[in-house]
Amino acid sequence: MDKEQVKPLSWETFIPGIWRENPVFVMLLGMCPVLAVTNSVVNAVAMGVATTFVLVCSSTLVSLLRHGIPRQVRIASYIVIIATFVTIVDYAIQAISLDLYKALGAFIQLIVANCIILGRAEAYASKNGPATAVVNALGMGAGFTFALLCLGSVREVLGSGTFLGVALFGEGFQPWVVMILPPGGFFVLGAWLLLFAWFKARQARKAERKEAIHAS
Repeated sequence: MDKEQVKPLSWETFIPGIWRENPVFVMLLGMCPVLAVTNSVVNAVAMGVATTFVLVCSSTLVSLLRHGIPRQVRIASYIVIIATFVTIVDYAIQAISLDLYKALGAFIQLIVANCIILGRAEAYASKNGPATAVVNALGMGAGFTFALLCLGSVREVLGSGTFLGVALFGEGFQPWVVMILPPGGFFVLGAWLLLFAWFKARQARKAERKEAIHAS
């Protein structure tokens, strides 16, 4: 195994996944569920929570077993661990709400192939202690859920005229049907990426101006 990283548990362990290393808006990972299930807020939040559960549980177990998993079979072992928790989530959602289970469809099982989870297991959980791995996984899961919520909110409001199933507009409102179709996911994702890129560029310009002022 690679040399273990010893990192103190701090706010910096949690926050990168929400903003600086957001899996969707920065690293562009997990695009399949991001575009497929965000046609409503409920679906988006459910997928985000399910993914966060798998991410946290798998990161915890990988961290606990990091010294006992041979390097040669580490990826296969991580996939088995992830698949175990995905199966738990799959049955849990099916038991809680059959309608939600049908709405999410095969994308629940496809959490196994989500590179966010396998990437965290390989790059972080396998090199850090359980507490640090859990906090970092929570941050990444929160960032992923936040991104899905951003898309789901816009797509449901514009595509259905509702938010969490509650009507927001009068009878004269004409829903933008394209927003709840696959192309709408691309449009909304592109808009959010443009907004975040503009905000980051604005912050960078402010930082450069401050440095110039201090230098002078």
